[in-house]
Amino acid sequence: MSTLRYRTAVVDGHTLAYREAGDSARPALVLLHGFPTSSHMFRGLMAELADEYHLIAPDHLGFGASDAPDAATFRYGFEPLTQLTLGLLDRLGVDRFALYVQDYGAPIGFRIAARHPERVEAIVTQSGNAYTDGFTPFWEPLVAFAESRAAGEQTDDTAVRALLTADATQWQYTHGVPADRLDRVAPDTWALDQARLDRPGNDAIQLDLFADYLFNLDEYPRFHEYFRTHRPPVLAVWGRNDEIFGPDGARAFSRDLPDAQVHLLDAGHFALESHLEEMVALIRPFLRSALVES
Repeated sequence: MSTLRYRTAVVDGHTLAYREAGDSARPALVLLHGFPTSSHMFRGLMAELADEYHLIAPDHLGFGASDAPDAATFRYGFEPLTQLTLGLLDRLGVDRFALYVQDYGAPIGFRIAARHPERVEAIVTQSGNAYTDGFTPFWEPLVAFAESRAAGEQTDDTAVRALLTADATQWQYTHGVPADRLDRVAPDTWALDQARLDRPGNDAIQLDLFADYLFNLDEYPRFHEYFRTHRPPVLAVWGRNDEIFGPDGARAFSRDLPDAQVHLLDAGHFALESHLEEMVALIRPFLRSALVES
């Protein structure tokens, strides 16, 4: 069994933490986490796949064990997070890789793929949208907040601040999980995420990212063109009960990628917590086929 390693690297003056496992001579899989978590969400998957792949899972700036500069001094947005991720991969000498994206990791990973298609060999997306189809009513207060901020209006952030509370964090992990699988979801997950959300100043970081998320949609046409032009192998494995990014977001990949593999599990937003075995059973053969063919 490969040892999981916890490392850091300095990119553009910021210390980024990342988890690493597997032999660096093997094909690389870069795992990009979502809100409100960190590379911790990939701990089980990394243990399962380290026998075949070189796994790298960064903590985005402001998350996990990475630096969290004050929002007054660093412009938090998905473009800066993309540049930092690319800088980390360059620093580590990872030139070609498959991507695993979830939630916030999707607009970062798809930017990388669309701009550097020669580097990305395959994509696994777990509740990682590239289409508006998957947006649910969950997003209505976030869209209103982002539009108000963009217009320079006085914004009422009460509704979006509710997403930073302990109840909301626990809900993200437990909603949509079948009753007979709830005991697989460790309370440590939301406790760890909440402890990091509660750090002084982190609320401002998260509000900036909430406000910026809407503008990822401006990149969607470029993502779709990338899909049609370069036809990357894509596996969309999703919780069908996800009320944040609904299952239509998974099905939509087939619009531009007829060969995309789409699987909906009886799970919620953090499907790795409740359905790790089922996901490994889909991911392992997908990567074996995609990386050999590439």
